[in-house]
Amino acid sequence: MVDCIVVGAGPAGGTTAYHLAKQGHAVLVLEKATLPRFKPCSGAVSPSIAQWFDFDFDPVIDRRIAAIRYTWKLDDPVNAKLKTSEPIWMVQRDAFDQFLIQKAQEKGAEIQDNTTVTGIKFSGDRWQVNTATGTFDAPYLVAADGANGPLANWLGLSPGKTRPAALLDIPVDAEAAQTVPISFEFGLLKNGCLWNFPKTNRYTLAACTFRGGDLKDKEAKAQLEKYASSFGASANQGTYYQHGLKLWDGNAPLHTQNALLAGEAAAVADPLTAEGIRPSILSGVRAAEAVAKALAGDPDAIAGYSHTMHNEWGEDMQWAQRIAGLFYRVPGIAYRVGIKRPTATQRLGQLLAGDIHYADVANRVTKRLSSSLIPGMGK
Repeated sequence: MVDCIVVGAGPAGGTTAYHLAKQGHAVLVLEKATLPRFKPCSGAVSPSIAQWFDFDFDPVIDRRIAAIRYTWKLDDPVNAKLKTSEPIWMVQRDAFDQFLIQKAQEKGAEIQDNTTVTGIKFSGDRWQVNTATGTFDAPYLVAADGANGPLANWLGLSPGKTRPAALLDIPVDAEAAQTVPISFEFGLLKNGCLWNFPKTNRYTLAACTFRGGDLKDKEAKAQLEKYASSFGASANQGTYYQHGLKLWDGNAPLHTQNALLAGEAAAVADPLTAEGIRPSILSGVRAAEAVAKALAGDPDAIAGYSHTMHNEWGEDMQWAQRIAGLFYRVPGIAYRVGIKRPTATQRLGQLLAGDIHYADVANRVTKRLSSSLIPGMGK
């Protein structure tokens, strides 16, 4: 028996395992895929995650990009640059996630991949986690099995709706990719946006809606194909993926009897930008802290995890959600009076770095958008 079983080897699971193992706790990570594994993800990471680790992420940073380009229906471009101390990191999720797992292993965590969890049961004072290869026991369980994982439902916790998103991964010439900035496109996709986070030798284009009905597969493919063409790339040369996103949609319990939800399973993705890696890692850090305190005898530690995540992340996400509701309702106005302002990218960088919060800008943003409402605009 180990002290904690972590289900899922993504950023949240790897982070939880690393911090628990670093403190000398026995940790087992169960991952259904064979590692390293591909993960449909844009792969943009805020450098602010470095504050939670005592090692360097340089080996898995594919590119560092400060330049950002916005377009409205592939026209009216805005070129800007982040004014942060460190550019945004571009990563390949197979390499990034595996790097975190290897760091956890170096601290003593045990990893078992190619192992699908088939059921869980709390019996006596411990969790029994069933897999096709056997049963594992631990007093504490961290469910970090992603937006589409079953553990949240098995635990009786359902913190959010899974919204469909789409991703197009296209190999490209390295020389051409080096000239492409982080790119966002508004206007082509109703109730959402498209983006391209270029790596050294590939474009990672994604599509997501943030309000209204679910993104339709046909619409996603059509708009991603059009967006790829704007970069001189062919969708036929890439691979199309569908995946789920759990955007934050109100604070919900993230704990139950000796168990926690972390990462995408906990619906921590930003409802305005879909940023998911940074909040997933934050949840992994806080999950490890809660489990460590519980192992030390703190009876309130597990319940305290929900409280901590609500205060530290959810409280600000309510403001992000309010901005998103207005922004994507009148995107044309939002582009004109928001995105095109010189301070827009500066604020984005500060938000990603954690230097400011949505609460700091929400009133100003919503007032500006509301006062600019003109019949017929933004449609």
